[in-house]
Amino acid sequence: MRAHEAGALHAEGYGAAPQWLPYPSDVNALLPQLWPEGAHRDDDGHLVVGGVPASEIATEFGTPAYVVDEVEFRRRARSFVGEFAGGFATAGVGLDVYYAGKAFLCSAVARWVQEEGLGLDVCSGGELAVAQRVGFPADRIEFHGNNKSEAEIEQALRYGVGRIVVDSLDEIDRLARVAERLGVTAPVMLRVTVGVEAHTHEFIATAHEDQKFGFSLGGGQAAKAVAETLAHPSLDLRGLHSHIGSQIFDTAGFEVAAHRLVGLHAQVARDHGLQMPEMDLGGGFGIAYTSENTPLETGEIGTRLAHIVAGECDRAGLPVPTVSIEPGRAIAGPAGYTLYEVGTVKPVELDGGSRRTYVSVDGGMSDNARTALYGADYSVTIANRAGEGAPMISRVVGKHCESGDIVVMDEYLPTDLRPGDLLAVPGTGAYCRALSSQYNHVPRPPVVAVRNGEARVIVRRETVEDILVLDVD
Repeated sequence: MRAHEAGALHAEGYGAAPQWLPYPSDVNALLPQLWPEGAHRDDDGHLVVGGVPASEIATEFGTPAYVVDEVEFRRRARSFVGEFAGGFATAGVGLDVYYAGKAFLCSAVARWVQEEGLGLDVCSGGELAVAQRVGFPADRIEFHGNNKSEAEIEQALRYGVGRIVVDSLDEIDRLARVAERLGVTAPVMLRVTVGVEAHTHEFIATAHEDQKFGFSLGGGQAAKAVAETLAHPSLDLRGLHSHIGSQIFDTAGFEVAAHRLVGLHAQVARDHGLQMPEMDLGGGFGIAYTSENTPLETGEIGTRLAHIVAGECDRAGLPVPTVSIEPGRAIAGPAGYTLYEVGTVKPVELDGGSRRTYVSVDGGMSDNARTALYGADYSVTIANRAGEGAPMISRVVGKHCESGDIVVMDEYLPTDLRPGDLLAVPGTGAYCRALSSQYNHVPRPPVVAVRNGEARVIVRRETVEDILVLDVD
């Protein structure tokens, strides 16, 4: 992590600009890989997404605001049930796609996901409640979580969710107990930690052994979980689940994970005479947050994964199971941006004679915690006009009482940037509203959906009154 307890300037390796960030020939250019299709500047230099200028968003809905392009969200969802699934069909492998609600979920998004033919992956009673609110088909819901309460398990079983991903021996007993009491059979996937650490941040790499998720293959823990699940008549073991991390840009980790999952499938077939019909490879497909990121095309990932699974099953002499994946960030992330208003512009002289300009905006780590949590990099552009000044290396920071309150670590902005200008940070459709907080009692921004020149609120702005109503004096 690049965060430092004494503040970002104390972190190692930071001069005026990182080596990966090129000096722009045009400080107003929009990199296509960072923005929804059709994003552009109009004749007045205004950023336009979904046919709606950012300045109109600010005028009508205020700042900060999350903006999500509904057409882009739906296009990306369709790419997984179309292009991605096409690669699997070519290899003769069935595929189910579950949108990972943890990336960003609200009633409107749940409806979009349903209408585009995806399933929904939830990991709490609250996320399940959103699905229930819109009548999302229960058999297309997968329920995750490493510490589901009995109340959440009962909520899921009463609604009839299609899969419950089990994460511990305690949960096997808990799930069986609730299912027996309700007189139902619970469909189970066992989450397995396959010992693969994807190239990602330590806190979002989820398949190495030393972490809270799943059953380890080492020491026979996963095999014991299989045996205990099969010992309960109220549990129906459907298959194995693995998730190797997030923001992954290649398929090498998935290849190792599939090899080890198929090995356990084969062991279950030998030891118990059961050929499990399903396998879930999780998600974690990366997106471009900056010019440094180069994600694979959706169809290419699908084709590679399908051939990996088919090849592993062929070598093990097993029928190919139906595979599930859980893209969340790859659908929601590039469909959204966050709009801020500039409050202050402050040049700071650094050691060695270089300079960085600190640009303070009216949001910060309460609406985007990823930079502070993971050292995540973002891009940013002026949104209400075209900048006329030369590019200056800038750090966009928030209004919170923390030196680590950074939104964009390094980016070039025009030297004529001034208070009152609007800034837009792309790639914030995933894990920004979902991870948001009320730190410093700052209300959370609204989510504004744009489509074909029209804008509407799908999550309203939080108010100070909303915060105070929970405060019992």
